Amino acid sequence: MFFYVFRHKISKLALDMLIRHYSVIPLMVYLRKKKVKGVDYLYLVKSTWDKERKTSRQETIKYLGESTSVTRDDIPAEFREDAKINSFLLQNTPKDREKREKLIEQLRTKLFSSLTEGSLKDTMEIYTAFVSGNTLDQFYERIMTPVMSEIGYLWSEGKLSIATEHVASNIAHSLVKVIADENRKSKKDKGKIVLTTPVGEDHNLGCNVLDSFLVSKGFTTFNLSPSTPAESLIEFIKTAKPDALIVSITLEDNIRSGQRMVKKIHEMYKKLPIFIGGLAFSEKTNFKFDGKLITDAHALEQIPRIIKKK
Repeated sequence: MFFYVFRHKISKLALDMLIRHYSVIPLMVYLRKKKVKGVDYLYLVKSTWDKERKTSRQETIKYLGESTSVTRDDIPAEFREDAKINSFLLQNTPKDREKREKLIEQLRTKLFSSLTEGSLKDTMEIYTAFVSGNTLDQFYERIMTPVMSEIGYLWSEGKLSIATEHVASNIAHSLVKVIADENRKSKKDKGKIVLTTPVGEDHNLGCNVLDSFLVSKGFTTFNLSPSTPAESLIEFIKTAKPDALIVSITLEDNIRSGQRMVKKIHEMYKKLPIFIGGLAFSEKTNFKFDGKLITDAHALEQIPRIIKKK
């Protein structure tokens, strides 16, 4: 069992030490939904540890009202920044799109801060809280991708130092690796996918995100990014015998390099499905590849289906 004190995980030993000094220990705070005559109502609840009874108990901190009308402002200030509470509000209230978008923007702001400040712990908390009520692809598409795009833009405009950009990128890579490693324990086997970027493309966060997402869907992945020479890729494909190849390109300057790579691979393995995508492309993109171009019109969650159809 895991115990939480002021939202921090503690060991059983630490808990025993605290019990000697306090009769009731706060464990965590969360939102509870209760349906009455078809209407959902929300309560802010805290779970505490009762020393005498040696059990946890729940106490209502505040009745918040009908779920469709509850906003972040209704949460007491000391709990308003809690990632789990914000994630719950995003998933369950309100139905109004404008208010939902406001909650998403608040989570993006928190993620921006945790990334640029180099806090993997805070970044993990935001991710864990969000996916407790949402899907992994929603986290990548609605939260992480916009934040990383903003960081890249601010750096290109000279409004963010290269050191801060590197810190944010490294934390993002660490988070994605943790997610991938967690999901790699799955026994599913829906096929083998090779992920890579062409020569000159050193930005491989896109590949890493796809890696973790595809693994979560039961695929076996081989992430060869960044900047893989076509010759090396050809030899690897010969050995690994993947079911598909995905090429990620972030900068437009690397599109021609990607075209040359894909052409060489297609000439050697004509039956191998090849997919190309990344931030270098948009829905209006008109570049020609010897493979299927995936633009922003295709949500991340659709990629496994696209691969299977091919």
